[in-house]
Amino acid sequence: MARGRRSKFRVSKLYSFACGRSGFKEDHSQIGGPGFSRVVYANDPDFEDAINLNYASNSVSTTKYTWATFIPKSLFEQFRRVANIYFLITACLSFTALAPYSAGSAILPLIVVIGATMVKEAIEDWRRSQQDSEVNNRKVKVCRQDGNFDYTEWKKLRVGDIVKVEKDEFFPADLILLSSSYPDAVCYVETMNLDGETNLKLKQASEATSGLQADSSFLDFQAVIRCEDPNASLYSFVGSMELKDEQYPLSPQQLLLRDSKLRNTDYIYGAVIFTGHDTKVMQNATDPPSKRSKIERKLDKIIYLLLAAVVLISTIGSIFFGIATHDDLQDGKMKRWYLRPDDTTIFYDPNKAAIAAILHFLTAMMLYSYFIPISLYVSIEIVKVLQAVFINQDIQMYHEESDRPAHARTSNLTEELGQVDTILSDKTGTLTCNSMEFIKCSIAGTAYGHGVTEIERAMARRKGSPIVTEQDNEEHKENHADAKSAIKGFNFKDGRLMYGNWVNEPRADAIQKFFRLLAICHTCIPEEDEESGKISYEAESPDEAAFVVAARELGFEFCERTQTSISVHELNPMSGKIVERSYKLLNILEFNSSRKRMSVIVRDEEGKLLLLSKGADSVMFERLAKNRMDFEEKTKEHVNEYADAGLRTLVLAYRELDEEEYTTFNKRFTAAKTSVSADRDEKIEEAADMIERDLVLLGATAVEDKLQLGVPECIDKLAQAGIKIWVLTGDKMETAINIGFACSLLRQGMKQIIITLDTPEIIGLEKAGNKDAIAKASKESVVHQINEGRKLISSSNTESFALIIDGKSLTYALEDDVKDMFLQLAIGCGSVICCRSSPKQKALVTRLVKTGTHKVTLAIGDGANDVGMLQEADIGVGISGAEGMQAVMSSDVAIAQFRFLERLLLVHGHWCYRRISSMICYFFYKNITFGLTLFMYEAYASFSGQPAYNDWFLSLYNVFFTSLPVIALGVFDQDVSPRFCLKFPMLYQEGVQNVLFSWTRLLGWMFNGILNAITIFFFCISAFQYQAFREGGEVVGYEVLGATMCSCVVWVVNCQMALSVGFFTLIQHIFIWGGIALWYLFLLAYGAITPTISTTAFMVFVEALAPAPSYWILTLFVVIATLIPYFTYSAIQIRFFPMYHNMVQWMRWEGRADDPEYCQVVRQRSVRPTTVGVSARLDKATQLITRRVHHAVPSP
Repeated sequence: MARGRRSKFRVSKLYSFACGRSGFKEDHSQIGGPGFSRVVYANDPDFEDAINLNYASNSVSTTKYTWATFIPKSLFEQFRRVANIYFLITACLSFTALAPYSAGSAILPLIVVIGATMVKEAIEDWRRSQQDSEVNNRKVKVCRQDGNFDYTEWKKLRVGDIVKVEKDEFFPADLILLSSSYPDAVCYVETMNLDGETNLKLKQASEATSGLQADSSFLDFQAVIRCEDPNASLYSFVGSMELKDEQYPLSPQQLLLRDSKLRNTDYIYGAVIFTGHDTKVMQNATDPPSKRSKIERKLDKIIYLLLAAVVLISTIGSIFFGIATHDDLQDGKMKRWYLRPDDTTIFYDPNKAAIAAILHFLTAMMLYSYFIPISLYVSIEIVKVLQAVFINQDIQMYHEESDRPAHARTSNLTEELGQVDTILSDKTGTLTCNSMEFIKCSIAGTAYGHGVTEIERAMARRKGSPIVTEQDNEEHKENHADAKSAIKGFNFKDGRLMYGNWVNEPRADAIQKFFRLLAICHTCIPEEDEESGKISYEAESPDEAAFVVAARELGFEFCERTQTSISVHELNPMSGKIVERSYKLLNILEFNSSRKRMSVIVRDEEGKLLLLSKGADSVMFERLAKNRMDFEEKTKEHVNEYADAGLRTLVLAYRELDEEEYTTFNKRFTAAKTSVSADRDEKIEEAADMIERDLVLLGATAVEDKLQLGVPECIDKLAQAGIKIWVLTGDKMETAINIGFACSLLRQGMKQIIITLDTPEIIGLEKAGNKDAIAKASKESVVHQINEGRKLISSSNTESFALIIDGKSLTYALEDDVKDMFLQLAIGCGSVICCRSSPKQKALVTRLVKTGTHKVTLAIGDGANDVGMLQEADIGVGISGAEGMQAVMSSDVAIAQFRFLERLLLVHGHWCYRRISSMICYFFYKNITFGLTLFMYEAYASFSGQPAYNDWFLSLYNVFFTSLPVIALGVFDQDVSPRFCLKFPMLYQEGVQNVLFSWTRLLGWMFNGILNAITIFFFCISAFQYQAFREGGEVVGYEVLGATMCSCVVWVVNCQMALSVGFFTLIQHIFIWGGIALWYLFLLAYGAITPTISTTAFMVFVEALAPAPSYWILTLFVVIATLIPYFTYSAIQIRFFPMYHNMVQWMRWEGRADDPEYCQVVRQRSVRPTTVGVSARLDKATQLITRRVHHAVPSP
């Protein structure tokens, strides 16, 4: 609407059901009682009583920590992990005489690991703090004592302040609307940040304050507002305002919520009633559910297993030590004379062998702590953060049109993306664009519109008879692209109606009334561009915008809405010229889910009273007049055809009213909408139902919610990857089924198991109205249908099935005694579609699949109604689409289009799962290799508690010498390239089957570590035990043996990494060989330090190891001997027993990746057969052809 016109705009008659003037009734009797005790002194926040109330400030904080709580809370978070508690205990014990190493060498690694994690937490919380600061420091105009409005920060607002919010600004707190730029004190509010809805809500101030139109009006304004206490209910509010000794009721219609946006209104004035964390949006802000990946949960079990192993070997060693200590001194003879059992401390006292054994147990628990990888958790967190960065930076998942990249909002679940077993998807806005296009219509029994929908094309393919040639197909796409770029929401092609040709049609009068109804019956708001003069529309839904645009393009342009009228530029059939006609707007009967229709009552220029109505066919046909039009049956046929084509339909009808009938209705309707009693809604619906009768049919509309680009191909790839796909939608069954065919979720020949309560028996009971009988019969019917479906599945091993269930049936299928049967039926089907599902049902179905299958579930949606489903699933993926950001804000990963799910799962998910799995297995391998050499040396030294290595060798092994190559593995390793990940989706099944992190694979790596430790220890001992090492013929000392063994361990575990890596990068080379180089640099640097610090490492490399050829020969021999078993095993396994990724690697190596026949052979090695998708359809067709050929060829 033009700005100049807006100043005259009154909407007194535009009020919907929720927009009536309230009066005092029972709802307001609670004010002042418990839960309704809030008192606000409007425009007087400095009043003494107001100050004493001590309400919350308007500053909000979403941070996890404060300056005071960061250290204690962060430390608490770190020491919730049992491994960290264990390391803390051993660090504390290192200060005692029991410690086999120095305290500093034990504490430093723990400080590094805990400190790194705390730094990460601090950075993440600092980012949240920056976001809070940006919000808290936004500016808004607030009324000062002199009546002037000056800008101030949001955080400085107080309860009772009067603020002025201007167009397209966010409300800084919860406000009571006092007045607006419109004389009627209405405003339009967008609540996308609250509920995800992009449609505009109409709010209206109380009559008592509607005249406060200027800043100066508030100089002497004061009022007292009494209302409910802070609560989380977004849609309810009870309060009253005392102004000049008069009481005025307040309702949700006067409440403006924080984080809502002012739209289509120049400014509003409001009184602050709730601030900061008292606002409703903050009351609704709950911490997202804590999600931990299955690998992380399994990791805890492995840590417990290793701790148990440490306790076991410590116990065994202590027993042997106790026995040896007891026998050390027999008849004055000393066995271990070097321990001086005749003159020793309690640790080696033969007379106190039991106590010595207990003390040795504590020493062993400290010594064997190196079995537990101290840097594992922090390394995993670093890797996951970097994996999330790679997801965010992937240009292949960037949507240029909306300028939105993929965004991993949490890094905790990256590997879970590679293990998804079931996807539960919303339909509208997720599989489809949620961008409606007017494509067809039926007027007076004649179908108009030549467009072909994607679903019609899919249906034609199902029938084997394409309805358009390839050339026509290309032309259609080009025309569609041109139309879409030129006119959003309009893709109608029919020369009979376009360009004014409708005047030549036989039923031109009906066509005129049809499009006039579309131009008038709506709640759209026109916006006129001041520069171009073009009119655009703000609509409550994409459907409504498409109708108004269609009317405009066919000669009926809605151009202006005033306080009592709607103006339309119409084509005059007689003169052929555009004329402006004005319709006096009397009432709007708004659309809602129970009414399923919308109507307006207007008076035309001839004085006729017209009721114009549009709604769902299920409610409109039953409201037609008894002397029905002759084209009613034809219209029903067209509506069914449109529904079969996946189009959303509405039926249009009208009737003329007489004055007496309207007067009676208006009186009853006005009384109903101004009531605030409990039965207010029922009264309004009764009044509307009274007038919406005996309608005259005009026709029906059909709009298309197009599939998003690449959806069928994406679903096909996901199905090939072994992922089951469920669609949970609010659409009716016919539309959902046809969308399923269009996106290849369903295919011809797939048997459909349909569970519905739309049976004559149930319908008859519903008419009778006996609720108990309906519930009992409905449940019995659902159980019967489920059992029949299970029998059908069990009787066939070759057929594939699809389960389709409606919302009513789903209510009973999710009951405790039925849900397990329902889940078993659903698991046996290739695809599942739940129609007419409520948001709660979506969440309950997701929970059922997650808990019932114990497999990873992924939910994907784009609207506020999908939030419960996203939070309930193991992984929630939000589509940043047209329904706001509520789903994105509740998700774990955000993407712009459904098709990006293919790359997110098949490439990044597969890689992340493989990397994390390999990384954890390798971590335990290298720690067991290192720790077991400690155990064997202690056994060799009669369990005396003597460590094989220098203190700092022990401490820095995990932190520096071997940790960086593991991180590089977790960040950069690839088994195959992205192209092959997408070409062979079956690779993903390795994650679904969890073959890379099974107990078998994990124990195999541990066994490899045990073999390596035994090899290293015995080769080193055997080589040096009786061999002269020094010039004087002496054998090696303890310090040389320890440094040599540690050198072998560092070499072996790093070379083992080099053998394990599937994709080398420069960084991996630097980290692997740099880790070995760092070991030698450390020996040089540490060995040069004074012996009081370096102890056994003093000059050990320069003077002892480096000059000795035996050291270098032994190191080379041990490395080769240790790695030969693994190399041999890997070669045999890859060549003769290849895993799926090994097969693809061989294919690439042999250059057969582009051989279609060979690729098909590899594809058929899939673990799980594909039952849905384009490929499944082609496979089925191939099987049918093969079967026919087999039967046609006579046997010899």
